[in-house]
Amino acid sequence: MSTPQPPMPQAAPVWQTAPGAAHPTYTSPIPVVRTHLGHAVASEWTKIRSVRSTMWTLGVFAVLVIGIGLATAALVSGSSADFQGENPLSLGFFGLLLGSMCVITLGVLTTASEYGTGMIRTTMTACPSRVRVLTAKAIVFFLVAFTVTLVAASLVALADVALLEGHGAKDPSGADWLKGTVGVSLYIALLGLLSLVVGSMVRHSAGAITIMIGTVLAPLVIALFMFSESLADLRQALFEYSIPNQLSVFYANSLSRSGPSGWDPLWIVLGVTAVAFGGACLLLEKRDV
Repeated sequence: MSTPQPPMPQAAPVWQTAPGAAHPTYTSPIPVVRTHLGHAVASEWTKIRSVRSTMWTLGVFAVLVIGIGLATAALVSGSSADFQGENPLSLGFFGLLLGSMCVITLGVLTTASEYGTGMIRTTMTACPSRVRVLTAKAIVFFLVAFTVTLVAASLVALADVALLEGHGAKDPSGADWLKGTVGVSLYIALLGLLSLVVGSMVRHSAGAITIMIGTVLAPLVIALFMFSESLADLRQALFEYSIPNQLSVFYANSLSRSGPSGWDPLWIVLGVTAVAFGGACLLLEKRDV
């Protein structure tokens, strides 16, 4: 009885055969494209718009900024409070201060959540340039945060001016409008970008969010409990450079007469974010994924 012979393997199609003397003009049917930053940006845009956390955080942000801004203006316009000579745009401060927590949370989740799920391994495999990945995340997040904040802040500003018309509020100048909409939106977006960088360095969502919330609130809270006269200078500095006070500068309503003024808060947060971004890039190159 003869043993059955296994079937002979069939030859691969011509286009699948390896290049060589028989096929010197072989070209792969799969196009080879040199990747660049644009591809990484497109990838990060797909990520940020397809996860639920983006819609939830930005949705709550819009509700807080617009809802509190309109409610405050309605309360002031319906009361007998004297608003003579005050900037009506300043009523948007309260909503933006609370809404900044949503932007901070989204910034942290943009980077730290990938370490928690392990998705960062896939990301770094698809794009081995780690600095390019972080840069793409920063670009996409900053544009999203700035656009959403600008739209919300502008709607609140327009509504507040309309509601307080005839209540003694001053007519905002062009500089007031620029700082109260574009300026404050840049500040909030940079604050969120700083959160993104901290999330990249800490690699833990809860830890990074705690650090950023402490950065926003701790200086002001600590200053409130500094009663000793020997700590007066430190207390004043904490008040002046706390993030709530820097945010109020954009509405010419600072908590102190000295300290940052004009566009100073924007340059401060820009410098801090740039230094933190550089540190995050160095850590990305030295640490394992």
